[in-house]
Amino acid sequence: MRIRRVTASALTVVLLAGCSGPSDETSPSVPPLVSVSTAPTTETPTPSVTPSATPSETSKVADTLCVRMNPTLVQTTLGVPVANIQPKAPPAELDIPTYDVCQFSLSASPNGPVLRVGVSVLPATQATLAATKKAYAANPRDPALPAKVGQGGYGTKTFIVFLLGGKMYKLSGPQATPAKYVVLAQEVVRQAPGLPDADRLITRSECDRSTAAAEKVLGVPAQARRDGQTLAGDLVCGWVTSTSVISSSARREKDAKALMAPIRKAATSQSIPLGDEGYVDTATGRTTIRVGDDKIVDLVPLPARKLNPDLMTQFALSVVPRYTR
Repeated sequence: MRIRRVTASALTVVLLAGCSGPSDETSPSVPPLVSVSTAPTTETPTPSVTPSATPSETSKVADTLCVRMNPTLVQTTLGVPVANIQPKAPPAELDIPTYDVCQFSLSASPNGPVLRVGVSVLPATQATLAATKKAYAANPRDPALPAKVGQGGYGTKTFIVFLLGGKMYKLSGPQATPAKYVVLAQEVVRQAPGLPDADRLITRSECDRSTAAAEKVLGVPAQARRDGQTLAGDLVCGWVTSTSVISSSARREKDAKALMAPIRKAATSQSIPLGDEGYVDTATGRTTIRVGDDKIVDLVPLPARKLNPDLMTQFALSVVPRYTR
């Protein structure tokens, strides 16, 4: 398989999306969890790939799921004042599985609620769906109910996840009801056929320099890359396989030093000499580094697990300088 590489700036072209406001339980009636008919598909496991070193100019994928969706349906189903496609795409959701994401703004406020619509970067199977459901059940925020959408899924009052055509889809947003999220999922089922796949490799040169260290944490070569930036302009790097992820990102906090206090005191924290202070959690592998008074850098291996702290330290040494300039 030939894998095309695109720059992270192209991700905005791939992920334009829009939607509208908070849930109102008195807004339109919605059906119960009902089955949506879909054409059968043949699901195949994700092959291991070697990232290409030859970048293409830009992604040509402009026909996105959020652009196809009916914003009026989103607005009326959630009972919100607006449902507008956000012109600036957020970074990928670097989880297992990893999702490319677009968003609908659900209010006029720039910091208001959003509906996130995600499609998995890598192919998925029934085993993928079962694994995500098992992982959620281990630490549930709300009870998950089966959802008869696509080829099966589950959902709560704030999200729905389902399998369709060899990909996982996830919609998440304001509190509503499971049935309302089924309505939105049905719209995805109608609009997804023919949606082109995004490039496997969306990269930035600043992240490329850390690939060797990242793949030592993964234990295998990355099958996909998702680099980009936060809405605040901070770098995001992501190395992805079908069963694991390692990522780096930064968040802006008003009192970063205070937020580091519980990490600093944790019995599993091992200090590392990076930033103003940094720690590897030896139980989960998560590495947290403070840069100044208002920035925290997060290096997150998934699934969370006990890792050799030296692996995370070497990864941190390779990537943290991109956040301290």
